[in-house]
Amino acid sequence: MFDNLSERLERSFKILKGEGRITEINIAETVKDIRKALLEADVNYKTAKQFTDQVKEKALGQNVITAVRPGQLMVKITHDELAELMGGEAADINLKGTPAVILMSGLQGSGKTTFASKLANYLQTKKGKRVMLVACDVYRPAAIEQLRILGEQINAKVYTEETETNPVKKAQNAIAEARKFGYDVVIVDTAGRLAVDEQMMQEIAAIKQAIQPSETLFVVDAMTGQDAVNTAKTFNDRIDFDGVVLTKLDGDARGGAALSIRSVVNKPIKFIGTGEKTDDFEPFHPDRIASRILGMGDIVSLVEKAQQTVDEEEAKKLQAKLARNEFTLNDMLAQFENVGKMGSVSSLLDMIPGLAGQIDESKIDLSGMKKQKAIIQAMTQKERNNHLIIGPSRRKRIAKGSGTSVAEVNKLIKQFEKTKLTMKKLTKNRGMQAKLMQGMAGMGGGFPGGFPGFGR
Repeated sequence: MFDNLSERLERSFKILKGEGRITEINIAETVKDIRKALLEADVNYKTAKQFTDQVKEKALGQNVITAVRPGQLMVKITHDELAELMGGEAADINLKGTPAVILMSGLQGSGKTTFASKLANYLQTKKGKRVMLVACDVYRPAAIEQLRILGEQINAKVYTEETETNPVKKAQNAIAEARKFGYDVVIVDTAGRLAVDEQMMQEIAAIKQAIQPSETLFVVDAMTGQDAVNTAKTFNDRIDFDGVVLTKLDGDARGGAALSIRSVVNKPIKFIGTGEKTDDFEPFHPDRIASRILGMGDIVSLVEKAQQTVDEEEAKKLQAKLARNEFTLNDMLAQFENVGKMGSVSSLLDMIPGLAGQIDESKIDLSGMKKQKAIIQAMTQKERNNHLIIGPSRRKRIAKGSGTSVAEVNKLIKQFEKTKLTMKKLTKNRGMQAKLMQGMAGMGGGFPGGFPGFGR
């Protein structure tokens, strides 16, 4: 995410490296390079110029204290201005109404239907809402089936009414049914449409007029850059939407849409899609995204992801097991599952300070974790609970059942024993816990004993 922009901005800040103080000359040079970096990232020219003028004004008005170098100060100013450019504060979704109605709009192929299911899942699992999805794309039969399948995956009600071909009536009927059966939120998924298609634009305007949604969201593919911004402006002029959703942000190395859209349409970005999985989705926090762009990480989001992934009660049980030295291969398997739920490797690396764009994801051995999961899954429950009973014949059977080799089975068991021993020591030694935290902060060896799956 934003890899090209992050790298380019880092080069811009190097202009001030070694400078003892801020001057008008070195600031002008740095700002000029930042503007060039933004334009290369497909940021709107007017937006880029206004942004760099603000940065220059702030920088020239600052006195560099002894403890802060000019380069560090420039990073701080740029961070604050980037956050402000993208909206300053996170904008929450409006869920007023009985039920609250959310209208989805956007171009064909923007990921609108997939996002609708992600939003439904988020509202169900994080907000405790009963959600109904409405298939109002009457032109593409596959869209109805797609939404039905996605709804089944997240256990959400999907209203189809395939005999009704008028999207306005279908949306109204769905809301009436949702009100009758006590649903909290209705998400209306409409057909993708081109901004130049007058008939289709009239249709989305008519739907909005008829259902009076609590929230109208415009969904756009972040990878289309300035095209996304221009389309957003056209849609906003016609339907006056409340917020923007940027999909496929994980594939956007430039960041032009994310940085430009707020200043052009004056509407907040509310959510971002960061992958294909249901959980690859997060509310948009301008300050956190600014930190990621500048390679400063996003520890808050990382902690939130971990909290959402790991059940608190299960974590307490695991802690108790560790204290009693009862950590088993089943527990190790559960940790593998938790890591997988947290999202793509690249999105996690972006959240760790100093690592954004520094590690080639392709060089991380994810196949190792898959193999190790397969090995544990090939074991019986007795073997998982007591690895000491796994002798030569059992190891041969496990290797065959998991599609691996005996050597790989041996390696996993040895690694498990080492991890278990380290964890036992950890629970009894506060100093060691502190050391572990330092090690993890520096990514100098991963999990104690060598956490499985990452290139080991």
